[in-house]
Amino acid sequence: MPSLLTIDEPAAPPRRPRPQWRAITEMGFRPLYLAGCLWALVSVWLWVHAPGRITGLMAGVFWHAHEMLWGFVATIAVGFLLTAGANWTGKNPLRGNALALLCLLWVVARVGYLTPGRPAYVIAVVADLGFFVWGAAALGRAVWVTRNQRNAGVPILMLGLATTNALYLWAAAQGDYLAVMRYFNAGLLCMAVLTLLIARRVIPFFAKRAVTSLDIPAQTRSGHWQLGTGVAAIAGLLAGQPRLAAAALTATGLIALWQWVSWKPWAVRRVPLLWILYAGYVGLGAGLLVGAAQLAGVVVRLAWPAHVIGVAGFSVLIVGMVTRTALGHLGRPLQTDRCMVASFVLVIVAALSRLAALWPSVAATGLLHAATSAWGLAMALYLWRFFPLMIRPRADAAKPAAPMMRVMPVARPRV
Repeated sequence: MPSLLTIDEPAAPPRRPRPQWRAITEMGFRPLYLAGCLWALVSVWLWVHAPGRITGLMAGVFWHAHEMLWGFVATIAVGFLLTAGANWTGKNPLRGNALALLCLLWVVARVGYLTPGRPAYVIAVVADLGFFVWGAAALGRAVWVTRNQRNAGVPILMLGLATTNALYLWAAAQGDYLAVMRYFNAGLLCMAVLTLLIARRVIPFFAKRAVTSLDIPAQTRSGHWQLGTGVAAIAGLLAGQPRLAAAALTATGLIALWQWVSWKPWAVRRVPLLWILYAGYVGLGAGLLVGAAQLAGVVVRLAWPAHVIGVAGFSVLIVGMVTRTALGHLGRPLQTDRCMVASFVLVIVAALSRLAALWPSVAATGLLHAATSAWGLAMALYLWRFFPLMIRPRADAAKPAAPMMRVMPVARPRV
């Protein structure tokens, strides 16, 4: 009996997978990106529109500065490093219930800092420090077990974040404003060095993959110099040597700007996932120079370095990184939609408006509220776009079966 080739109809597309606990605790970026961005929205709204609800022991500007640096920026960094650590070492540092417990410590800290009374503050401090130390230990263990010497310094920088956090919290409890500012700036620089290390690795890699025939240097050697000058700036600040810190910080910022130029920013102008990272990197480099000028006594206002580094640098880089890395690890195409690009534009508008609001003028209050609105919309758009994806398995975890071709028997016609 001869055969006839037939094609079956394709099966109906699979239903969208349901949210899964296993999915959201699969890797560090899933819960911590969501938590960090949500807290960025809530904490800024509280600070600008409802400061009376900040009733913990660490009230006022101390709370705002702490929550933006350690509650938002450093939280995103921990989520990124726990995820990147799995790629670097082939061993996932934290997952499942262990990752959930880490996130619970983070939640306890956020609630504790808003709760009146010293006992709540102590609980928050223990949970907060436990979050960073545990994250650093988990990453350090993965690096140690796999003998990944190239990334051996990353857990140490994470411990540096924990140490400066502890010093800041101690000074805030004592009400020592000068010590608080010194430890905040040390934490800011520690986060800046860690950010420069991460960004210098990933930006050239992302750019060369996304733009055909783009040839840019990785800047490994300059990165080593940059790491050294950044650590020297932190040491000088903690040792009470502002001139040494200013000189080291100037070198760190100039290296960052030189790296940015060597990465050919004009070539990535049509790729949103890249130009947002380039914008954040140049903002961070400029912020380090502003910080150096402040340490040297040229810039008088203490708020300028923190906001240029934190808003124009960290925040712009973060919105790009949490989008690019989430798409990649969720198995999604590395393409932006209007929602993502809108969040990029809004966070840049928020940064420019916030910096403009630092100038004493009649428009300062209006600019501050404009910055808050743009900031909140940017974070809300990210959460609206990525929350449904973060709580479900990867897009390529269960692919639909392709239409099958099979051979069917056919009756031989009678003669």
